[in-house]
Amino acid sequence: MHVRHLSVSDFRSYAGAELPLEPGVTTLVGLNGQGKTNLVEAIGYLATLSSHRVATDQPLVRFGAEQAVIRGAVVRDGRETMVELELNPGRANRARLGRSPAGRPRDVLGTLRTVLFAPEDLALVKGDPSERRKFLDDLLVARQPRWASVRGDYDKILKQRNALLKSAAPVLRRGQRRPPPRPTDEPVEDARASALHTLDIWNDHLATVGSQLLYARLRLLRDLGPYLTAAYDEVSAGQSDARVSYKSSLREAVSASLAAGEVPEIDQLRTEILQTLAELRDREVERGMSLAGPHRDDLVLSLGELPAKGYASHGESWSFALGLKLAAYQLLRHDLGDDPVLILDDVFAELDSGRRERLAAMVADCEQVLITAAVDADVPSTLTGRTYAVSLGEVSLRE
Repeated sequence: MHVRHLSVSDFRSYAGAELPLEPGVTTLVGLNGQGKTNLVEAIGYLATLSSHRVATDQPLVRFGAEQAVIRGAVVRDGRETMVELELNPGRANRARLGRSPAGRPRDVLGTLRTVLFAPEDLALVKGDPSERRKFLDDLLVARQPRWASVRGDYDKILKQRNALLKSAAPVLRRGQRRPPPRPTDEPVEDARASALHTLDIWNDHLATVGSQLLYARLRLLRDLGPYLTAAYDEVSAGQSDARVSYKSSLREAVSASLAAGEVPEIDQLRTEILQTLAELRDREVERGMSLAGPHRDDLVLSLGELPAKGYASHGESWSFALGLKLAAYQLLRHDLGDDPVLILDDVFAELDSGRRERLAAMVADCEQVLITAAVDADVPSTLTGRTYAVSLGEVSLRE
C-alpha cells in the first residue's frame, strides 16, 4: 500500500499543493513553520479522519476559506483508488471514494492505513489516560474499520447518560432538601422512579456497547504486547522488559484479572459493567457523571516492575512511545498482509544518534516511508529516496 499522489486545497497554509509520491522513502525538508508537517498531516487525515495535532477541523481550513479538500491516490495490490475528503467546519464533512460519493466520511476508512509518529506522541508515555485510550482505539479502527461505528455509538450513549445524571440529579439525590411541591408538580417519588428507570435503560445501552469496545481493546492489547517488547528492545538496543497492561474502571477483582491479561467474553464484561454501575450509582448521581466504562480506563506502560510514567528517563520515554507505534505498524502489517504508510514527522531530531540509526534500519524495508525534517542532517544517510524542499508553502523536488 502506498500513496501515489496527494493534492490539497485550502488546507492549513496551502491554497493548493500537489505532491507526487512513490514507494520507498520520501523526505520533506524545511524549517519550522514552512508547511512540511501540514502535508503529512493531510495524509494522516485521509487514513484516520482526524489530525495528530488538533482535535477539531476548524484549524485545518486555511484562514478565510470556507472548506478544505484533501485528495489522495492510494495504490493497493496494483489497483488505484482516489480518496477525497471535504472538510466543512460547522457542517457535515463529505467524502468520495473513486468516482462515487460516500454515504458517510467513515466509509472511506480502511482504504488507506497509516502509522504516524510525531513529537506529540511522547504524551503516550507522559500524558493523560485519554492519549493512551485514543492510541488503542485508533489502532482498533485501523485494524478493523467497523469499530469506528461502535466507538461513535459509545460516545453518544455516554453523552446522553451524563446529561441524564446531571438533569435528574435533584430527584435522584437521596435526602436532598426540596421546596414544597406545587399542585401541578409530579410527585417526587414518581419523578424519582421515572428517572431511575431511564437511567437503567442507559445503563443497559452503555454496558452493551461498552462491553464490545472493552473486549476488542483487550484482544488488541494481547496481540500488541509481543510486538511492543520486540520493538522497544530493538530501538533501545537493550532488554528492559517493556510491557503494557489494561487498567480498568470496573470492580477491583475483575480489574485485577484484566490487568493480568485475561480476556473475558463479551457477556461477562457486560454483566460486570452493569454491576459496577449499580454499585457506583450514588456517587455518579452526586457527581453528575459516568464513573465506570471504557472512557475511564487507562493503559499502564511498564519497564520491568516500574511504571514508565514518572520513572522512565527521557530517552526511555522516547523509546517506549516509538516502540508503541512500531508495534502498531508490525501488527497491521501482519494482520492485513500489506504495509501501512509509515509517517515520521520531525522525529529524528528528537532522538540520539544511536536511536536514529536503529530506527532507520527498522524502517528500511517498509513499502512507503514519509519523513519530515528541519535539515538534511537530521535524517540518517541510509534512508535514501526522493527529497522535497518546502519553503513558505512551496514544494519543490530536489534533483
